[in-house]
Amino acid sequence: MTLVWEQVVVDAAEPVALGRWWAEALGWVVVGEAPDEFEIRPEPERLPGLLFVPVPERKTIKNRLHLDFRPDDQEAEVIRLLALGARTVDIGQGEQSWVVLADPEGNEFCVLRSRSR
Repeated sequence: MTLVWEQVVVDAAEPVALGRWWAEALGWVVVGEAPDEFEIRPEPERLPGLLFVPVPERKTIKNRLHLDFRPDDQEAEVIRLLALGARTVDIGQGEQSWVVLADPEGNEFCVLRSRSR
């Protein structure tokens, strides 16, 4: 196969601020910073990354694509992310084993239940 997953592009009102938030949330490093793009990765040479780009419009509906994260401790991770500025959101998921959060610009993501050891 000749395709390599390079990055996920995230539309943002404030790419630098949102990119820095995600870098903090994930513990990732900044690999590119300019007014029109801000890129983070798990490590400088490790893919995929997240690339934040400016758009003039605000987010208005539920994301068609979102990220899922599996923590060691779901409750602790949700508390940490909320303290960083995430918020809980209801997208009609009902009672589930995962928690739906949104980043500071309203992009939904899920914190899955912890894996059984």
